[in-house]
Amino acid sequence: MDTDSDNEGELHRVPIQEPSERVTKWRNLTGFWILGLCNNFAYVIMLSAAHDILSKQGAGSNSTQPTPAPVPTRNSSNSSRYDCNSLSTAAVLLADILPTLVIKFTAPFYIHLIPYGFRVLICIFTAAASFLIVSFSTGVWMSLFGVVFASISSGLGELSFLSLTAFFDSSVIGGWSSGTGGAGIFGALSYSALTQGGLSPRDTLLVMLIVPALMMASYFCLLVRPPSLPQWKKKDDGYFRSSEVRRPLLEDEEPNNDVREAVDLSFTEKLSIIRGLLKFIVPLAVVYFAEYFINQCLFELLYFPQVPLRHSEQYRWYQTLYQAGVFVSRSSLMCVQIRRIWLLALLQCVNMVFLLFAVYYQFIPSVYIVFIIIFYEGLLGGAGYVNTFNNISRESTKDRREFAMGAASVADTLGIALSGAISIPVHNYLCQLP
Repeated sequence: MDTDSDNEGELHRVPIQEPSERVTKWRNLTGFWILGLCNNFAYVIMLSAAHDILSKQGAGSNSTQPTPAPVPTRNSSNSSRYDCNSLSTAAVLLADILPTLVIKFTAPFYIHLIPYGFRVLICIFTAAASFLIVSFSTGVWMSLFGVVFASISSGLGELSFLSLTAFFDSSVIGGWSSGTGGAGIFGALSYSALTQGGLSPRDTLLVMLIVPALMMASYFCLLVRPPSLPQWKKKDDGYFRSSEVRRPLLEDEEPNNDVREAVDLSFTEKLSIIRGLLKFIVPLAVVYFAEYFINQCLFELLYFPQVPLRHSEQYRWYQTLYQAGVFVSRSSLMCVQIRRIWLLALLQCVNMVFLLFAVYYQFIPSVYIVFIIIFYEGLLGGAGYVNTFNNISRESTKDRREFAMGAASVADTLGIALSGAISIPVHNYLCQLP
């Protein structure tokens, strides 16, 4: 009878506990999806607006309509075979990525001193500032200054939110990655749709101010944060205070099993972790180097004048298709998991070389072929990102996971920055070809 009574008690307890746990899991999964969306939104918008930002130099700061690209196939200022901006869109990319690179290279060694709540507020305010500065800028360099604020917001946010996943169930990594992919497609699509619908680039950027507000609501209202999360007070013992409290959130084990003291990682230990991360960082950096060389050096030169889309519109839809591919693959973690990231790097390099030859020799007959290649490029890039961080989360120990996730976030930024630096001289060379 006692056994039956115990079993009845178990049956009565399960319906009470499971819904609460399920709701918490879905709130956190949704919260990280929205955080990923909002964190990358300003970054994507600035790249989608890159052609318009640079074109403002010739159109004047008071332009209220999307700036059309020149109609002729040749540059209006020289005899180039291409319709080029005088300054490559890679200039916008560099302004969008260099501050992020500085943050990601240095922050893992001091960021634990800043509580997560303050980090999120910095991300929110810098994202809002980026939209406002670019909207009301009076010249290209002021616009690029606004882009820098978008970079600060995105870089600090990615490093912080990836580290934050260590406090939650590992499924939130898939939510975060899918959200960042969603930022790509929804950001590029919304900018393209609003500007082609007649809204000026300035007014379009002002509409985007809703995104930082959504980030604030998601972090402070939607997430169910564990007690071990340092929200407003820094952790005195380094990265992993109260790791014994949050360990059950990461693994199925009893709370009192294998309890460890808080770990304070030394500088040498952090360097050792980074060395172990190189097998993840290098392939992902190569993936991003190749795809952003395509995006910021070659996109603008893949112009088909016979298509009923202006040059600036073709550029925007290239970005949109690329981001659609990224979104699909970053949302695929529950279906497909890839361990050999170097294979994705190799395939992306093949894409880069093929499109470079296509630009130089102009042998692709239709823009629709380019559309397919660009979508495929996005699939490779998104798969590289989500699988890299999923592999790191699975292979890192509990006491090093938070630092490892944040430190590895430098991979994509490093590849993007290198591609931006190389894209400018290559773009200038191609634009000077007769």
